Amino acid sequence: MSVARKQQSDQGSRLLVIACGMIAREVLAVKEQLGLDHLDLTCLPAEFHFYPDRIAPAMDKAIEKAKADGYRNIFVGYADCGTGGLLDRVCEKHGVERMAGPHCFAFYQGMDAYAKVADDDMMSFYMTDFLCRQFDAFFMKPLGLDRHPELIKDYFGNYEKLVYIAQTNDPELDKVAEKAAKMLGLAYERRSTGYGDLTTELASAAHG
Repeated sequence: MSVARKQQSDQGSRLLVIACGMIAREVLAVKEQLGLDHLDLTCLPAEFHFYPDRIAPAMDKAIEKAKADGYRNIFVGYADCGTGGLLDRVCEKHGVERMAGPHCFAFYQGMDAYAKVADDDMMSFYMTDFLCRQFDAFFMKPLGLDRHPELIKDYFGNYEKLVYIAQTNDPELDKVAEKAAKMLGLAYERRSTGYGDLTTELASAAHG
């Protein structure tokens, strides 16, 4: 058997998760937590968070490449994430499943828990561990807030509170979230969610 065919054979028995770069650390944490040694991870750029129209076509190409590489078991590590159903069409085309829900802020909390707070959270600005770590890179600089703080009201004036959905207990990340809420002029709430439905869905995909 050639090396290429052997690699394809090996990958055929593994699970490939094609995920948003924003949840890469969390997918790897769940992998270690559950001992999912046969789970492989590849990610699309985290910046697609700002460009949801890029997610579906990029995922289409990523799945095609994965199948060409020999993967038979593929799971999409995205919720709808602003694609307006386009990601679902890609999943249906390739016969793969994705994370349930509208976005990671929902599945981190767990879909049942999120359903109970969704209406009350309509005016809330969500942050996760990733967004706390990357606050400057994902918000301050791209939005120009580091140079023009007067724009804060334009961008965040319709929000009422900042909700930090915490995957881990890290005092340094807490400080970032609290500082961000103060800077944006928003009330602050911290919810310790862990990895939420990410754990159960990866476990199901890995053993399904």
